[in-house]
Amino acid sequence: MRREQRVEAACGQCLFGLPGHGCDLAVRIDGVAMYVDGAHIDDLGDAHAADGLCNAIREAAVVGEQRGDRFAVRRIRLV
Repeated sequence: MRREQRVEAACGQCLFGLPGHGCDLAVRIDGVAMYVDGAHIDDLGDAHAADGLCNAIREAAVVGEQRGDRFAVRRIRLV
């Protein structure tokens, strides 16, 4: 099993400048932002709340691995 690591989590389009339409969960690891597979932005609360992931970059603890230009998450929680 991969170990837990700390990353930045936010909306890929709203806060990380990734291409796309709508609001999709993304993480930034070592300055590189990538979309997440295996979790949805609303799994971590109301994305459009004042402290939601479309309005704030939050620290998250994740277990998973990078696959190409995406991050395959097994577990994610906001810190």
